[in-house]
Amino acid sequence: MKRTYLALLITCLLFIRCTEKKPALIPPTAVNLFTVKTQMVTYYDKYPGNTVALSQVDLHAQVQGYITGIFFTEGTHVKKGQKLYEIDQRLYQEAYDQAKANLDVANGNLTQAQQDNDRYKYLSSKDAVAQQLVDHAVITYENAKNSVKAAEQALKMAATNLTYSVISAPFDGTIGISQVRLGNMVTVGTTILNTISTDDPMGVDILISEKQLQHFEELKDAAQEKLDSLFTIVLPNGSLYPYLGKISVIDRAVNVQTGTITVRVVFPNPKFTLKPGLSCVLKVHNQDTAPQMLVPSKAVVELMGEYFVYMAKDTLARNADDSTKTHPVLVAIQKKVQIGQTIAPNVIIKSGVKPDDKIVVDGVQSLHSGAVITLGQKPDGAKKN
Repeated sequence: MKRTYLALLITCLLFIRCTEKKPALIPPTAVNLFTVKTQMVTYYDKYPGNTVALSQVDLHAQVQGYITGIFFTEGTHVKKGQKLYEIDQRLYQEAYDQAKANLDVANGNLTQAQQDNDRYKYLSSKDAVAQQLVDHAVITYENAKNSVKAAEQALKMAATNLTYSVISAPFDGTIGISQVRLGNMVTVGTTILNTISTDDPMGVDILISEKQLQHFEELKDAAQEKLDSLFTIVLPNGSLYPYLGKISVIDRAVNVQTGTITVRVVFPNPKFTLKPGLSCVLKVHNQDTAPQMLVPSKAVVELMGEYFVYMAKDTLARNADDSTKTHPVLVAIQKKVQIGQTIAPNVIIKSGVKPDDKIVVDGVQSLHSGAVITLGQKPDGAKKN
């Protein structure tokens, strides 16, 4: 009985083992490959910036009074020395006339004092006058000369105040909207009449990192004429500004908190298209003369700030039925790369792969390093049969 039971148990175990299914094999992931090639690439490094006037000043009144004249059109180009505002001149004209009259009186007194001084000195040489009178004549003459000097200075001050009652443009530029109107009272040093800024050329300020400083120093020192489009700007509406720029100034110091430094690029502005404070993008033409490895951006995977691609590699795998035998398979190997500039749908690879390497461009989302792959993934947007 026991033998019969044991035999039945062994038979059942053998039956279960024979009928046990083998684990299903993971099918290869269908992908598309891209062969890495080198080619000459023209691209631009882009920096956000703002336009700035090379010179800009606020116009203040230097004398007090009411605005009696405005002689310009707001928002237009004005010339150096052009009359812009006039402050009530009556008081300053009267002060000038009075100072001039005082100078005339002082000159008359000086003439009289000089004649008396000469006369008393002559009489003194003949012992015909008391020495005290001679001394008084000399003192009077010296006081008269000092009075003339004081009157001259008063006249200069009155003339200066009269001149300050007319505000003129300090340089060629564009004037803004007037902050005062006819009849407004202006106060010395506090009232801003208007703002005027140079308009041609116009600067564009950008911030670069301290790592890029040496490169921009080289660009400043190099003969920029060798490359026609070294510096261009894109306007807020997306259009390309038609004039080319050149580096004017690199700031004196790096900001220790941000690690950046300001670079100013100057552009011609003959049509006054650029206005101070305009947002734009400065495009700096890349000067790499060596061929670059350009691959589709979708082939690059970012993980924790690092970049990787999957490279296809032929290898051998053991057969599932007979582990002593192998067969060729294609696997995806993860490779760390250093990327460069992004150019439309592509990106430059600086290192990590080499020409003729085959990398995965479609199907990277389903991969891990060492995964078996096969060709046949439909590109993005393609219809599958």
